[in-house]
Amino acid sequence: MKRTFTVCPYCGTGCMFYLLSDGNRLVGVEPSRNHPVSRGGLCVKGWNAFSFVGHPDRLTVPLVRKDGELVPVSWDEALARVVSGLRSVQGRYGKDSIMFASSAKATNEENFLLMKLARRVFGTNNIDHCARLCHSSTVVGLAETFGSGAMTNSIDCIDKADLIFVIGSNTTEQHPLIGTRIINAAKRGAKLIVADNRVIRLARHADSHLRHKNGSDVALLSGMMQVIISEGLENRAFIDSRTEGYHEFAESVREWTPERAASFTGLSAAEISDAARQYAAAGSAMIFYSMGITQHTHGVDNVRCIANLAMLTGNVGREGTGVNPLRGQNNVQGGCDMGALPDLYSGYQKVADPSVRLKFEKAWGGALLPATPGLPLTLAMNAAARGDLKGMFIMGENPLISDPDQAHVLAALQSLELLVVQDIFLTETAQLADVVLPAACFAEKDGSFTNTERRIQLLKKAVEPPGEAKADWEIICGVAAAAGFYGMKYENTSGIMAEIASLTPIYAGVSHRRLPLAGLQWPCTDADHPGTPILHRERFSRGLGKFVPVTYRPPAETPDDAYPFVLTTGRTYFHWHTGSMTRRTHLLDREENRAFVEMNPDDATKLGIKGGERAVVSSRRGEITVFTKLTDVVPPGVLFMPFHFAEGAANALTNNELDPESHIPEFKVSAVRVRRAG
Repeated sequence: MKRTFTVCPYCGTGCMFYLLSDGNRLVGVEPSRNHPVSRGGLCVKGWNAFSFVGHPDRLTVPLVRKDGELVPVSWDEALARVVSGLRSVQGRYGKDSIMFASSAKATNEENFLLMKLARRVFGTNNIDHCARLCHSSTVVGLAETFGSGAMTNSIDCIDKADLIFVIGSNTTEQHPLIGTRIINAAKRGAKLIVADNRVIRLARHADSHLRHKNGSDVALLSGMMQVIISEGLENRAFIDSRTEGYHEFAESVREWTPERAASFTGLSAAEISDAARQYAAAGSAMIFYSMGITQHTHGVDNVRCIANLAMLTGNVGREGTGVNPLRGQNNVQGGCDMGALPDLYSGYQKVADPSVRLKFEKAWGGALLPATPGLPLTLAMNAAARGDLKGMFIMGENPLISDPDQAHVLAALQSLELLVVQDIFLTETAQLADVVLPAACFAEKDGSFTNTERRIQLLKKAVEPPGEAKADWEIICGVAAAAGFYGMKYENTSGIMAEIASLTPIYAGVSHRRLPLAGLQWPCTDADHPGTPILHRERFSRGLGKFVPVTYRPPAETPDDAYPFVLTTGRTYFHWHTGSMTRRTHLLDREENRAFVEMNPDDATKLGIKGGERAVVSSRRGEITVFTKLTDVVPPGVLFMPFHFAEGAANALTNNELDPESHIPEFKVSAVRVRRAG
């Protein structure tokens, strides 16, 4: 039996384990005792990460739509169809009439190559990935305030924190091993503040549980900062030596008394004041957040407030401190790092900068590269629905289930003249495609992933892919060659990483040779650099940290008489993303196998709804039928629904209103109504 040391394909925690294989069949998983992240542990999804790999639903041959049906074809025919289709669309409507969607499930090397394919081969900056739906608010907000849109500290810093503030993150469900570390820290004496209106598991261990209204984070954080300033609890030495813009910011929160903040959040003034004093009094305090903060029409403002709070108290640049966004998918951080973004090359180098473009042009054969930033993925979907975007190449994502307002997404995808989907299963999105390209999964290829703490780790091939399926990087190179571009020929993925390092300053010292066991945390600027566990130690990436004043804005849609409930969405412990992998894992699907809505018993009683029966939940965008789960975890007036289940798709209901700066949708607040089914 062979043991292959590799990276878990699920959340952004970045656990590593051994895949156990017998011949070309995976039979199990064994955790790594020595790995600095997983430290001998795994969550239930990690323990079962081998199970979906050999599922009979795996795609094994290319498919092309003929006479309305997807039929098997050769690779040559499929690639020729992709290239001719994209070229045809561009010939009739212009180079920016097509869109490339990269993947947080693909490796760094593959995200880099799809970015290169879009820009160098097809001449468009229309390249983006699912960070647009989860952490684009972080990239914008932290880049502005700190100069780097990434987690500032390491997971190990949890062990050094005096206080941990978790807001907008159901950590034990979405990042279980990090959640366990936080619980262990609380047990050893660290204070824990949890801001979430659901009684999540972490709340049961918290010193303070702030059950604020969905979408009122700016009011809560502004109220906390007003208390800190008015009571003289701010860190003046840090503010004076390390930041700018303080006085304008301080004036902007002066009116946010605890009483005023309480009127917006539904909390008491005493709760807000107490949380502020606890945070300010801690010698070292960490903030953790996730999509409960980012997925709002004011998501960037939420992130700005978190950065302001950390700088106000000097909780940046030291062990046990920092602003720590938790990435939802295994390589969301890497997808951003690799330039799968419409305005940035790898390493967050701007496409609008002539010197940056010149560097990439020289490396990629001299052809001029487009200078105008492309479309974010959410705006591209809107453009497709309007008929302005005509072709789309989607690698490893399932937007029909993951994007907001499912009817809108369906109309957008159906309006395209060409839809190409590259994936491991025939997902709901792939079923709509004109061309389907069968890809290898994480266990069947080499490369690297970058976890939530910026740790670049080596992915190793354990078994061969099924049938004619190929690694994403091989397929991308095949598309380039079919298009007549031969500057994407690589013997292996280490050669791709060498090119990444040569063009990307924060990855300049990274090579596959240096990554076994613990990996490296960027920035890693040369071959002797040890990596950077903590950012902004002596200075911020932008020089001085920048305080940014924020104005409170309510959610785009609030409850009314017609739609009296607030719907919020998220994940469960047993499933992940759109369920394409976990729902093909027997043990996980056995534990959670049907769509449901959490509802407070008081609300259910008023509506005559019993636990376990079917209910119809509807919004202004659609309706679905799901099973009810009555629980005090949600407060009255609030419903919670996971988005993993295609047969009860939560995103049939969610709102496609976007943050004006990051273009992230407002998944976390939608107005809905509910009634008994039948």
